[in-house]
Amino acid sequence: MTLNHVPKLSKDNETGCCPRFNSKDWDGKTFEFKNKPFVRAYTHSFFYMPLDMNKMMTNTWAEITKAKADSKDEFILMSYDLSPWKCEHLLSVTKEVKGQENIKLTGKFKTKVFEGPFQDAPKWIKSMNTTNKVYLYYTTCPKCLKVYGKNYVVALALV
Repeated sequence: MTLNHVPKLSKDNETGCCPRFNSKDWDGKTFEFKNKPFVRAYTHSFFYMPLDMNKMMTNTWAEITKAKADSKDEFILMSYDLSPWKCEHLLSVTKEVKGQENIKLTGKFKTKVFEGPFQDAPKWIKSMNTTNKVYLYYTTCPKCLKVYGKNYVVALALV
């Protein structure tokens, strides 16, 4: 376990969008962050289904890349449902991004990889057997899911 690092993204990226996900690098691991920089953004939801994810990602990612704060090979997007109507997203960055909500995250996170439809997320969170916060890392967008055929999601439980 290396402080503030997550597995490197795969070079296998036939879509030009989401790289192919390697579950063995993530499943059953512990990651530790100490003041790891993230940009926090939000989406509106309808019963936990994000409504404006594409807009949030496009706008936020544009600001991150403009600031040269993107980590090209060690990216993670951690999502947490605040309510059925709103979701918080933490996008890892290498430095603060002007005009964005910048936060630093500290904690140890145990992981478990799941594969299946997005609507199974409540079951996945429950299976983590914790009362602590559980973030979800959706590794593939819906377009890339159609290409790769697998929908891997990493649950990261604060320990």
